[in-house]
Amino acid sequence: MRARLLLSAGGMTDASQPPFGLPSLLEKFDPSLLRDFMAAQGHSRHLRFQYHGHGDDWVEMAMDWREDLVVDEESGALASAAIFSLMDNATSQAVWTRVGKFRPHATMDMRIDYLRPSPPGARVFGRGECYHLTSTVSFVRGIAHNGDAADPVAHVAGTFICTEGYFK
Repeated sequence: MRARLLLSAGGMTDASQPPFGLPSLLEKFDPSLLRDFMAAQGHSRHLRFQYHGHGDDWVEMAMDWREDLVVDEESGALASAAIFSLMDNATSQAVWTRVGKFRPHATMDMRIDYLRPSPPGARVFGRGECYHLTSTVSFVRGIAHNGDAADPVAHVAGTFICTEGYFK
């Protein structure tokens, strides 16, 4: 379903093609090339996700604190749904980064353990890692933090299922 939403957001009908309008992603997926797409489409646009960095099997994104994302006016803490969305996006891109190309997939399971609220004014970084692949399932983990990975806001663990074709 997630892949279908991405595809409809990008206005594409062929699920084997990246919805980003970037043919170069067919040869080698590069999450840094998604900046413009994320800034212009769907919930990534609304939440204003920003690319922060990546490696062979991980992607880090960021989201700035905003008053309209606050869940509790008294504490100023960010809504957990916004952090969940950031982590789902970072781990999803980590899968494509490890595979090396865009593969339509859907979140099959995502567990998030919140350790503390993200405080007012604090940027949230979401680092997702794809640590294992089968032909149709990817396994991910990650942390959300405010700039110090040793003091996480949340931990995530999950799986994605390839909806067309195979991961490898």
